[in-house]
Amino acid sequence: MARKIQHTQFSEARNNKKDEFYTQLSDIDRELKHYKHHFKDKVVLCNCDDPRVSNFFHFFSYNFEKYGLKKLIATCYKNQEMDLFSENKSEKAIYLEYTGDKNGNNVPDRNEIGIKKLKGDGDFRSKECIELLKQADIVVTNPPFSLFREYVAQLIEYDKKFLIIGNINAISYKEIFKLIKDDKAWLGMNMGRGISGFIVPKHYELYGSEARIDENGNRIVATNNCLWLTNLDNAKRHIDLILYKNYTPNEYPTYANYDAINVDKTKEIPMDYKGEMGVPITFLDKYNPDQFEIIDINPHFFTIVEKGLPKPSQLKITGQKDPYARILIKNKKI
Repeated sequence: MARKIQHTQFSEARNNKKDEFYTQLSDIDRELKHYKHHFKDKVVLCNCDDPRVSNFFHFFSYNFEKYGLKKLIATCYKNQEMDLFSENKSEKAIYLEYTGDKNGNNVPDRNEIGIKKLKGDGDFRSKECIELLKQADIVVTNPPFSLFREYVAQLIEYDKKFLIIGNINAISYKEIFKLIKDDKAWLGMNMGRGISGFIVPKHYELYGSEARIDENGNRIVATNNCLWLTNLDNAKRHIDLILYKNYTPNEYPTYANYDAINVDKTKEIPMDYKGEMGVPITFLDKYNPDQFEIIDINPHFFTIVEKGLPKPSQLKITGQKDPYARILIKNKKI
């Protein structure tokens, strides 16, 4: 029951454009440690929360020398107050620049951080924020879930490297799925329970057994429905999924309306099947592009439609409940 409620909260955030989910420092550290080698001599931009209280700015400023950064830039939206849950009352905003420790204490002191005013409200789509984006090599942040498609499209337009958090449902967006299928973006190291939860404001109810208040008084909502999306290479995406089961028609039924077999669990993908297979979307957490080819995604069938072919209906299994969303794949190594 708790999981259903948590999923509803994140769905409502997307639908109602309530994007007040802030990333914990522990989750940032757990993911970023796998990408350290990507950041040497790079300009990093965090452009979706108040930099003075953002855990992204905190992480990169305190690890500036460790990661060998060139510059750190962070912007906020409609805010000039040091409040994580500001009401975005200001029509103008600020941005911060940090170029590293100057006095040798290895701490980003206030006089080492440049506070600069923006002419506008700090919206990532604004002209002046785009100019800051152009300076960046890598963008790392938790963008608004309600604007996720638009946000990623901008990163692709300006050819930026990125590491961002999104709802797992973003996989089924046409624009995001195409990036994954074309090997232009992939999942990060952590997803689901690998992201321990988000800091939320007081008006959010703390549903579920995993919701809590931490030692600093932060209200945490846990979720199993988020992931890191990136185009920074990581070790996990080059590891072959170990397959151990053989195909049998009884265990792997063929869809009644599409020439592919159904696989209920990623770990049960048969090692000897040459044709198309429908697997859960969580398969992407184990996806190695050298081992598997992504064909399409059900129920949308973006690739089939792009080829000008008629879109199949929801995948069906005779005598069984229709399976939930499936990624259609083929094993390249058979």
